[in-house]
Amino acid sequence: MVLNYIWIGFFIVAFIVALIKLIVFGDMEIFPAIMQSTFDNAKTGFELSLWLTGVMTFWLGLMRVGEKGGMVQILARWLGPFFNKLFPEIPKNHPVTGSIMMNLASNMLGLDNAATPIGLKAMDQLQELNPEKTKASNAMIMFLVLNTSGLTLIPISVMVYRAQLGAADASDIFLPILLSTFFSTIAGILAVSFYQRINLLNKVVLAYLGGFSLLISSVIFYFVSIPKEQVGPLSSVASNVILFTVIISFIVLAFRKRINVYDTFIEGAKDGFKIAVKIIPFLVAILVAIGVFRVSGAMDFLIEGLRIFFAWLGVDTKFVDALPTAFMKPLSGGAARGTMIDTMKAFGVDSFAGRLSCTFQGATDTTFYIIALYFGSVGITKTRHAITCGLIADFVGIIAAIFIAYLFF
Repeated sequence: MVLNYIWIGFFIVAFIVALIKLIVFGDMEIFPAIMQSTFDNAKTGFELSLWLTGVMTFWLGLMRVGEKGGMVQILARWLGPFFNKLFPEIPKNHPVTGSIMMNLASNMLGLDNAATPIGLKAMDQLQELNPEKTKASNAMIMFLVLNTSGLTLIPISVMVYRAQLGAADASDIFLPILLSTFFSTIAGILAVSFYQRINLLNKVVLAYLGGFSLLISSVIFYFVSIPKEQVGPLSSVASNVILFTVIISFIVLAFRKRINVYDTFIEGAKDGFKIAVKIIPFLVAILVAIGVFRVSGAMDFLIEGLRIFFAWLGVDTKFVDALPTAFMKPLSGGAARGTMIDTMKAFGVDSFAGRLSCTFQGATDTTFYIIALYFGSVGITKTRHAITCGLIADFVGIIAAIFIAYLFF
């Protein structure tokens, strides 16, 4: 429903702005330019989706190998003690704990296909524990906010789009996204804990949060301490080493379990092909709408207004060109993906705005969509503080992405 209004809004606003340009300023080229943009962006959407087919086939095949090899279960065991403290209302050894761990671990590995059905199952199990069936429980809200904060270890789709658009190094946004999503997740946990009065001054929680924070702080301190010209190359090397290590780890774990790695890869790869084909109409639709919005001049009005405001505050305004992606992300993943691609096309895939828009895309998840999907699946109508906490996590993720982008790029 949200995406429906966004999509219609792009066309209506674009039409009004173009009409003003035609009548008031006599711009005879505006409507031909808008119509040409519909053809150009429809072609771009199809070409991106077509190229995406091969890469998604590979990565989802690899993810299935990791899933069968036990990587998801390993992450669940590592995070178990920490999350038990965040869900004090859930009885010990209740089956929902395993579902929550599997869902969050799947999201961290980018296994969206596995994460969604497991997450819906977890929400159904949480509803069984919920004394008020139309009102979100504390455990439900914590679970939802952890999902919307978007903690992802491997931002596959973002790297795929960067590669397709000709990035010199498609994975150079890997560390910035990882750092940004860490801050958004911490903010989400703190916000929910404040509302629910969860005691975070617990040795288990402090150990996990302290360990994660120390690791992230060390990474940031290191990159701040080295010469600026070395940040890009070193972060690129580190990103690619980590990613290739993950690939090898998935394969080795599956091999040790005596799993047929090749057949498992093919099984997952088939799903990747199906997903990439299904995304074609959605990507074409949103790219055409955003293209019309930009060509009409409406996007320029929005961006320039923000640029003037931040310049008045005395702030560097390089980040403003990437803000459309940040605005769209809480509302719609498809719209945010479209603005990310549009920003890379307009300013360059390796431009500051292009890289920052990718960091925005990977830093958080679609808050309103996730809340609507998960709560809607069990009939929750009273969301309490779920949206507020989710948006707090989004806001912190966006601010963190801007600062980290200035550090890295």
